Formats: sequence, C-alpha cells, structure tokens
Amino acid sequence: MRASRFPLFTVKETPADADTLSHQLMLRAGMIRKLAAGIYTWTPLGTRVLHKVANIVREEMNRTGALEMLMPVVLPKELWEESGRWDKYGDLLLRIQDRKKAWYCFGPTHEEVICDLVRHEIKSYRQLPVTFYQIQTKFRDEIRPRFGVMRAREFLMKDAYSFHLDQASLDETYRSMYQAYTRIFTRLGLNFRAVSADSGDIGGDVSHEFQVLAESGEDAIAFSDQSGYAANVELAEALAPAEERPNASENCREEPTPDMTSCEEVAAYLKVPLTRTVKAIAVVGSGGFALVLVRGDHEVNETKLRKIAGLEDHRLAKEEEIERHLGCRAGYIGPTNLRAFPDFKNNRTLYNITTSTPAPANFTPFMVIVDKTVDKISDFVCGANKNGYHCRGFNLDRDIDKGYVVADIRKVVEGDPSPDGKGRLKIARGIEVGHIFQNGRKYTESMHVVVLDAQGKMQVPLTGCYGIGVSRVVAAAIEQNHDEHGICWTDSIAPFHIVLLPLNMHKSEKLQCEAEALYKELTGAGYDVLFDDRLLRPGSMFADAELLGIPHRLVLSERGLDAGTLEYKGRRDADNRDVPRRELPAFLKERVRISP
Repeated sequence: MRASRFPLFTVKETPADADTLSHQLMLRAGMIRKLAAGIYTWTPLGTRVLHKVANIVREEMNRTGALEMLMPVVLPKELWEESGRWDKYGDLLLRIQDRKKAWYCFGPTHEEVICDLVRHEIKSYRQLPVTFYQIQTKFRDEIRPRFGVMRAREFLMKDAYSFHLDQASLDETYRSMYQAYTRIFTRLGLNFRAVSADSGDIGGDVSHEFQVLAESGEDAIAFSDQSGYAANVELAEALAPAEERPNASENCREEPTPDMTSCEEVAAYLKVPLTRTVKAIAVVGSGGFALVLVRGDHEVNETKLRKIAGLEDHRLAKEEEIERHLGCRAGYIGPTNLRAFPDFKNNRTLYNITTSTPAPANFTPFMVIVDKTVDKISDFVCGANKNGYHCRGFNLDRDIDKGYVVADIRKVVEGDPSPDGKGRLKIARGIEVGHIFQNGRKYTESMHVVVLDAQGKMQVPLTGCYGIGVSRVVAAAIEQNHDEHGICWTDSIAPFHIVLLPLNMHKSEKLQCEAEALYKELTGAGYDVLFDDRLLRPGSMFADAELLGIPHRLVLSERGLDAGTLEYKGRRDADNRDVPRRELPAFLKERVRISP
C-alpha cells in the first residue's frame, strides 16, 4: 500500500481524554476516532488490524467445526421476555421502538436469537451436537464507557453457541473451545492466562475467562507460584487457616472507641494487630437483613456472597435499617449481644439483638454470615453494637449462639495458600478478552427448545456459550506491546508487515526506481507493505513508522545503493543493521511471519 494513497491520521500530542495507553496510542496512530461516548469509527489502518484479529479467530473456529452465520443486530422484545432478560438485563440494554411502536433492543449478546433458530430448525438428536458462531457488532449501554475500545458501548465480538443432547457432548465441545481459544491468543502473540471464573449474567456452572496480563487491566487474577492454578479473584477460593482456632484467653469487654469506625483506626487505638479485628458489613437481600463478618484486613467478595441463599441480589443496608436491627450506627456494629432464633420454615437460624439499653420495638431477626478465616480467630476485636464502643476479647464459640453460616466470602490476597495445595497465590491485573461458559439448560428451557432423542422422546438440549471481544483484543495487544515511541505489533496482527522508507526519493531517480522495484518484489512475495512515498523528511517518516508499530523497517538511501545494502531494523531492535540487497529475500523469510 502506498502511503500517498492510504490516509494516515497520526498526531504527536497525547489526547487529553484518553485514559489508558492503548486508547492514547490508537488515537495518536489514527486507528480510531471518537463519534460519541463509547462509540468509535475505525479508520482504514485500524480496520486492517481488526480484520487480522477476526481472521485468526475465524480460522480457529472453523478448525473446531463451528459453523459461521450472521444474526440480526436489532432484536425483538418478545424473545428477551421469553428468557426473562428484558427486565433483568437492566440499563445495559439499549431499547428502541419502530414506527409501529413495537419494542426492540440492540443485541448485547445472542442466546435468545440462536435458541429461536434452533427450536425451529433442529428437530432430531441426529443434528446434534452443533456449534454456530458469528463475528458481529454488539451494543451494551455502559453507564460509564472508558478505556477507549476496551470498555466501549459498541464493539465487535465473536460469539458462538453449541447445543448438545448430553453432558459428555457439552464437555467435549467445551474442551475443544478451550483449546481453540488457547491457539487463538497464542497466535495473536499475547501473554495470557485461562482462569476459572464466575458466569455472571450469562449463567451456568462452568466458566473460564481468558485474561491478557496487563497493569491496566480491570480484573484481578489469582494464580499459584508453583502450579498452573489460576482464577479470577472473584472466584478464587480463600482457604481457611489450617490451624485450629486457639482457645479463648480473654474475657469479652467493651472498650470506648470514640469517633473510630474503621478497623484500622480501632486496631491502632487499642494496640492490636489488624488481623485480630473483625469487620462487620450489613446487607439486605431477598432473605432479609444480614450481618457479614470478615477479618479487618480482608474485603468481602460480592460474587461469593451472592451464592449465599437469600443474598443473591443483596445490597448494602441503609443507615435506618442498621439502626432498626442493631440499634447503632455503621462502624460500631458486630456480632455482640445476639440471640439465636430457629427459622424452621426456611431451615436456618436467625438472630436478634439483646441489649440492656432501650431497643426499638420493631427489631426483626436477621442472618449472620461468618467468613472461614474469622471462624478460626479467637479473642478478636469487633463492634459492640453501641455507638462509640467496640468489644475486645470476643470469641465466636463462646460469645454468640450457634447457628451462624460459615462460608468463604472474602477476596483472596497475595500470599494466601493456593486452593490446589501447591504454592502461594500471586495477584496480577488482567484484561478479559475471551469467556467460555457451560449454560446447561438456562436458555433452552425458558425458550422451549426441544429435540427428539434416539428413543423418540422430547429432550431439552444443553448449551455452551463462547465469546471473544475482537475489538478489545486490539487494545489489549497494545497494552502489552508498546514503548515510548508507539505501538509494537506482532507480525500476526500488524496492519503491515514491512514499512519501506526511501530517503529523499524525490532527489534521486535511481533511488526512486529501486524503491518501486523493491515494493513490487515484496508485495509479490506476499508481504503486507506500507511504501512511504509521501516525500516527507526522514525524521517524520521514522516517527510515523514507530508510532504505527510496523514490525519490520527497511530504509533505502543513496549511500546504501552505492554499497549494495539496505538498512533493516525490527521494531523492538535496539540497533539498525545493513543487509546486502541480494540476501534480502532469505533474510526477510527468516524474520517475517506472513501466515500466523
């Protein structure tokens, strides 16, 4: 491609509203331009990269036997009502009306549409298993789009859906997709990890995320320093201390802690380690009010807490709710002065506060959820359920009635033992670029998808769902591959393999002829070449080549022609080197990866 006929929109200044390196570099290199919040135009340069990513994804999906198709972007309300997601998906769903006042949405994902196709077209077990996929635009109305195309509202995605008569078949396809994703991200040249993950709104019991490791990543990943274990921090199991709880050695007593509401403040004031304090968080879910206890230096894991019966859709309790149940302000609440009440109807134990101070008449029982780590601490400090006071020397096995729920409800931290028993956990940041799920019958049951089995009986098929954020991959690749001068593409997804820079070509007819001949030779050999024939000053040509991240640079000059050499520099190389002209084909063949 001749640069004179290929618009390059490079800029020197870093855009003020770009908040990540990938966003800054994509704007500076002229790959994208913002149209509205979270909505971008991809220029010819950016589109070349986007297509190269999509082609690798397509090749590997086809290799698994998946069948490419294309589903609509605009989806009817009725389908989403069948699955129950028209209301559940919330404000992320961009809803529109047509001229007949019928409601539609812009598709954020396509489980409903593919189920509608299958229930009309797939009738027999003989047609299963089958996997369909598409590479198509999606729209999710993010409340705060940010990080450029990494958290955009409109984005390009590969989504695939598989249908199976039994679990063994689903497991086999799931493994095949896991392997395909591993090949895809390896071919893209990304440093990534596949981690166990929570299925979120998509649903299902088995789920893996593919995370590109980068400091700018929104997700935290826990992985073992001695094994292959890896999981999203939301899902990583926090093991309880192996040691038994020490016997109580202190009496429980109130200590004044005026205007101290954080564990850090209380620990410093009472001169106890932060690890000997317990943090209480009040939440409200479908099961009512609940008191959640974690160690003072730990954080509640919201994803894990949602797995507790009655807390699936919990929220933080309001001040008036805390006052009504515990008789004090947040910051002083804890498991003190609680009495257990059996809730036979729901097969659980609830608690009510007992206190010598006057209590509101409308106190109602509530759940107490204790993290596994807290269950192993003795003589700890916690809120006294009395404004301005904390309790010291509290012991669960002595100072509260039995019946509280003990569960893993905290986030893991660096240094925790690995759940697989091998080594310790480390924490890294990651960008989620792919996610695979086993959905079970979440969608096929609600949408009445059935097929005939070998015995002629109707069966509801199992499903899998497999997504890759194609446009997000582009940004993630830049986050991993850049330097102070610009982007550093791998050969597999670079917009061009080689940039050809003739210096002062307009001053030398001989140089111009050699540049033209070399351009034809390289393109004829199958290389994607950007021939910079814009007659710019050398400094501007070099700066653009580095900003664009083209992996291989060839410089032609009068000096080189006289010596029978060209100057070569790999984008990541520290120095240039002269290559004899006659040796150039073999030299490039060893270094440039045309077909990933």
